[in-house]
Amino acid sequence: MDLDRYTTAQPPDDAPADARVCVVAAQSDTFDRCRAGFYPAPASYPRTDADFEYMAFYRTAPVSSLTHYARVTDRVSQTRGNPGPMSTDDWAALIDPFADTDRVVVLELDTLVPLAEPVPNDTNGVRGAWYCTIGDLRAATTLSELADRAET
Repeated sequence: MDLDRYTTAQPPDDAPADARVCVVAAQSDTFDRCRAGFYPAPASYPRTDADFEYMAFYRTAPVSSLTHYARVTDRVSQTRGNPGPMSTDDWAALIDPFADTDRVVVLELDTLVPLAEPVPNDTNGVRGAWYCTIGDLRAATTLSELADRAET
């Protein structure tokens, strides 16, 4: 269970309703890095140069809900072994299990904003990247409802 929504010190959910969002799945290790302010993606993934202002995170099991979003503040290219936001441990945990690459784009994030109501998984979760608006996130009551509104 995510306890963010029960704290008083959280950023306001004040993003513009028409702002474009990239929705991705995030396992626990990835979500921990999002909390720390960054989300890495292999440079070959189309989302690294897609046009969007925010990212939203569908948290895989055991949470199985879309719970947070954050404004993207920067995109930083990094090559393995070179200085950048990602440490050697980050590469091992976040990239190596999923892709054979030495180049990533790290999307730097503002503080995570918890959704007032998480969007629960009622089908197969999020695969790849979905694109929608902040308003779509706020209005969806299930992932399948959000999928009907989103572009892939």
